[in-house]
Amino acid sequence: MRRFNGVINFYIVMNWHEYIHTDPKVLVGKPVLKGTRLSVDFVMRLLASGWTREQILADYPRLTPEMLQACFSFAAECLEGESFYAAPAK
Repeated sequence: MRRFNGVINFYIVMNWHEYIHTDPKVLVGKPVLKGTRLSVDFVMRLLASGWTREQILADYPRLTPEMLQACFSFAAECLEGESFYAAPAK
């Protein structure tokens, strides 16, 4: 159970630690999916550019659906409690 703006939300967030780790010897310590050299931000950028889960899993057969879900869970935890403000357009 978590509170967000005073509202209680019930949801289960997966334990991304089972799928993501950092190692200074791999991609200079960026968070990567275990057993790969694929960084979380690389996978998130694939999704942001329009790739589907199916395309990613087909092109990177070592990945599992749970690994992709772990990327979302990791990103959600990183953003939790953060505040972002729109910058004026130049």
